[in-house]
Amino acid sequence: MGQRFLDLRDLSHYYGAFPALQGVTLQLPPGRVGLLGPNGAGKSTLLKILMGLIPPSSGTGWVFDVPLADDRDPAANRRLRQLIGFMPEADALIPGLTGLEYVALAGELYGMPRAQAQRRAHEVLGFLGLEEARYRPVEGYSLGMKQRVKLAQALVHDPVVLLLDEPTSGLDPAGRDAFLRLIEELGRDHGKSVLLSTHLLADVQAVCEYVVILAGGRVRGEGTVSQLCARRHDRFRIRYQGDPQRFRQALQAKQIRLLEEADAGEFRVAVPDNWTNRRFFELALATGGVIRCLVQDDETLEELFLRLIGN
Repeated sequence: MGQRFLDLRDLSHYYGAFPALQGVTLQLPPGRVGLLGPNGAGKSTLLKILMGLIPPSSGTGWVFDVPLADDRDPAANRRLRQLIGFMPEADALIPGLTGLEYVALAGELYGMPRAQAQRRAHEVLGFLGLEEARYRPVEGYSLGMKQRVKLAQALVHDPVVLLLDEPTSGLDPAGRDAFLRLIEELGRDHGKSVLLSTHLLADVQAVCEYVVILAGGRVRGEGTVSQLCARRHDRFRIRYQGDPQRFRQALQAKQIRLLEEADAGEFRVAVPDNWTNRRFFELALATGGVIRCLVQDDETLEELFLRLIGN
């Protein structure tokens, strides 16, 4: 196996007696990874550990072969923080600074000389479409501009890893789509490894090549979207010709769960154990209709997510 973007071994973290992370083990190749989980899943704690802000209570880990925070090795901690760019969910903006000053300050905090930080701030703000707004105070920015300037400060030192915490939070649909395309471009065309932490499944599906589902401080599932949502024996799509209402009632009488119903007699269903496909045709015949199409179906990422965190 090649170099790993993230390698965690039995990582745990406790706040007092409360386990925020429990035995997290992951080996992820470079690329765009979605860290998906509900509030309280442990996502923020994991991001803090990866940035070197807090050490794990137990376990070990590496980000591109750089070890996680260790009070005994400050040099490794500096390398870790230079390797990573972090975009927080909260505003984290400094009133009174212009966009250029804010991003250049972030560059200096990452260890860049002042002249280099200012030059890079100009470049990154231009790349993100904020060239005309760079001399304006950040508190006067729109929400979309604030999200972009937060991304700019994460990019200013040209890190190989981006940790993005709820990056589309509060954006309107057009702004959200544009921001997701930007994240995809950074990973695909600029070689950034991205860890996108969110509870929005659609964001993960739009940009990520790999998904990690975290709930209750534990990894509940991981894999590509296609691997995680592989066809299940109990999911079917049906196209029925006849009286849709009678057929729907017949399905429900057999404890078949209706997942989705479209116009013109199209149904998506989940069947109970020991169900056979022949019984669909028997139900259609009994309701005076005909099955025109019957195919096994994928589980959606939302269904998978709810099933895994429910367990």
